[in-house]
Amino acid sequence: MTEKEIRSNFIEYASQAELNAEDRELAAEAIAAMNNAYAPYSHFHVGAAVRMSNGQIVRGSNQENAAFPSGLCAERTAMFAAGAKFPDKDMRAIALAGGVHGRLTDRPVTPCGACRQVMAQYQAKAGKPMSVLMVGAKAIWKFERVDDILPFIFDSI
Repeated sequence: MTEKEIRSNFIEYASQAELNAEDRELAAEAIAAMNNAYAPYSHFHVGAAVRMSNGQIVRGSNQENAAFPSGLCAERTAMFAAGAKFPDKDMRAIALAGGVHGRLTDRPVTPCGACRQVMAQYQAKAGKPMSVLMVGAKAIWKFERVDDILPFIFDSI
C-alpha cells in the first residue's frame, strides 16, 4: 500500500481591489450576472462570467425549475452560452459569485461537481489551463487551472 497526497494551490485575495484589471472585470461581471438569476425556490442567486480567448465575456446565471433538477447552474449556463456563441474560441477564465437578496456570501461560492467537470472539458478542449475565480464579499479565491478544484478529472473516453 502507498499513501498519496493531493495538493491544491490557489491565491486568496481580501478584496476585488487586489485583483488585476482583467480579474476585477470578470468578478464584476459575475456579480452583475447574479441579477439575472431565476431562483424562486432557493432564493440563492449565482452569477458566472466566462472570458473567451477573443476577450469577450459571456455571462450566465442559475435558472431554477419546479421540476427539479431541470434547472441549470450559473457556471454551465455561461459556459454553454459561450461555447454556442464562440465555438472556435477558447475559454480562458471563469468567475462565479453568489448570494441572497443581492448580497454576496462572505466566503466564495464553490461550483458543484457537474460544473467542475464541464469546466474540465472546456479546459481540455482548449489544451491550456482555464483559471477559476470564486468571489465572496470577504475573500476571493483564484485557481490557475481546473485541475486544482477537480483533481480526478473524468477523461477516460
